[in-house]
Amino acid sequence: MSDPLLTVAGLEVVYHTDAGTLPALSDVCFEVREGQIVGVVGESGCGKSTLGAALLRLLSPNGEIVGGRVMFAGRDLASLSSGELRKVRGRGIATVFQDPLTSLNPTFTVGQQMIDAERAHGQGRESKDVLRRRAIDALTRVGIPDAARRIRNHPHEFSGGMRQRIMIAIALLHEPSLLIADEATSALDVTLEAQILKLLKEINASHGTAILLISHNLGVIAEVCERVVVMYAGRAVEEGDVYAIFDRPLHPYTRALLAAVPSPQHRGTTLAAIPGRVPSLLALPPGCKYADRCAHAVAVCFAREPASLARGGLRVRCFLYDDSLPAADKPRADWAKAPGRA
Repeated sequence: MSDPLLTVAGLEVVYHTDAGTLPALSDVCFEVREGQIVGVVGESGCGKSTLGAALLRLLSPNGEIVGGRVMFAGRDLASLSSGELRKVRGRGIATVFQDPLTSLNPTFTVGQQMIDAERAHGQGRESKDVLRRRAIDALTRVGIPDAARRIRNHPHEFSGGMRQRIMIAIALLHEPSLLIADEATSALDVTLEAQILKLLKEINASHGTAILLISHNLGVIAEVCERVVVMYAGRAVEEGDVYAIFDRPLHPYTRALLAAVPSPQHRGTTLAAIPGRVPSLLALPPGCKYADRCAHAVAVCFAREPASLARGGLRVRCFLYDDSLPAADKPRADWAKAPGRA
C-alpha cells in the first residue's frame, strides 16, 4: 500500500488569549490517502475548523501549532517557510470555507478574483484571455450555467449554492491533490446541500482528488465519506471506516451522537439528547473530557485522560477498551467489545 497523502500525527494547537493559553487541539492523529474522502465530525466547539485551518497554518494570529507533525506528500507542513507553504496552498491543498459570501470579495467580479487566484499560484505569465478561459471552464465544470457571461458578475448576484460552487471552482483551478471542505454545506438548504455533495463526489471520482470533509452533520459524513474522525473537545475520540463506526460505534460519544439523529425507527419517541455541553477551553477537566456527560464514567475517567487505542481496525480513546486496567476499575458497557473479539 502506498504512503498516505496526508498524515497528521500528534497535532497540538493552542490559542493565546488574555485569559491564558487555551489548548484547542491535543494529540490529533489520522491519515488521508490519495483519492480518499475522510470526514471530520463533532459538535460545535470540538475543534473541527481549527483542525482544518491548522493543516495549512491558516490559524488566527493568536493560534499556534505547538506540537506534532502535518506530513503532506512527504513534507512536514509545520516546518515549511512562508514561501514554501505558499507553493503548497492552492496547488497541493485547497480549501473551501464555510461561508462563501465572506470568502469572496464583494467589490470584484468573480472572474477577476479567479484570475487573481491563478496569477497568485504561478500562472501569472499567461495572458489574461487564457486565464479567463480557464476560469470559465472551471465554473462550467462545477455547474454554473452560462459561465462566460456570469463570470462578469459580482458575488452578491449569485445564490448561496452558486457561490459555494464558485468557491469550489476556485479551489480546483490548480487541480490540488487534497481539498479541505470546511462545513461547505452547512449554510445551504437540503436541496442545495445534496447538489454540492454530489459535486464533491463527482470531483473525487473524476479527478481522484482526496477530500477532507469537515461537518457537524452525520448524514453528510455517512453519504460521502470512506473514513471518519470523531472529534470531541479537541481530541479525536474515534477514527476508522465509516461503515464500521456507524454500524457499531465504540466510543460512548459516537454512540450518543448517532442516537440523537432523527430516524423513522424512532418515530413517536422522544429524541435522544446528550446532556450538558462541550467543556470550555478555559476549564477543561483533568481526565476524559467527555466524562461529565458520559453515563459509563467511573473514577479513572475523571482522574486521567485515556490513550488512543487500536481496536479491530478502529482507534478509540476510552477506558472501556484499556486492557491494562483491572476489570474492577474499568467502565462497563455490554457493547464495549472490539470488532472481531468474543
